[in-house]
Amino acid sequence: MFGNRLKLVLVGNSLVGKSSILIQFCDSTFSKNQEATIGVDFRFSNITVNNEEIELQIWDTAGQERFRSITNHYYRNADAIMVVYDITNESSFTQLKNWYSEIVSSAPPQTKVMLVGNKADLENERAVQRERAEKLAMKYGWSYGELSAKTGEGIKESFEILVKETLSVYKTSQKKKPDTNVKIKENGSSKCC
Repeated sequence: MFGNRLKLVLVGNSLVGKSSILIQFCDSTFSKNQEATIGVDFRFSNITVNNEEIELQIWDTAGQERFRSITNHYYRNADAIMVVYDITNESSFTQLKNWYSEIVSSAPPQTKVMLVGNKADLENERAVQRERAEKLAMKYGWSYGELSAKTGEGIKESFEILVKETLSVYKTSQKKKPDTNVKIKENGSSKCC
């Protein structure tokens, strides 16, 4: 985290709606004809959490296998990662184990991760039951939510949850960080280094 800026990375298979989630979050719009991301795209957006304004630098990564060597680079220094799957697509769910492996091997250990099921507006076409996804998220130590890039349902709430969890990690680590600038002499006086 740099000041009040967080780097958040969106990952998941191609066509699960990562770009649509980003556009809905930033611009409150949806396009049926959203083209697949080639490589990586990013946007800035502000969010207020716990009365604190946070600038999000959101990286939208391509889901195609041929771009994985490029997108792996964006895990480095990530404060938060949103892993997206399509609730109507079983394959996008079964591929989550691969995303988990990439995150574990490439992202910093303190990075907060949230699993989100997109296309919640297509409940009648659901292929992955919510309970199953919640169980997997719990196994990986991730939070979980469902949203719809089309209607906007759950978008803001999902980003808020992920940002709150991320800020909590930084605030906790700051409290536990020892003060290394002051050394105590044997006679009890302090000396700044």
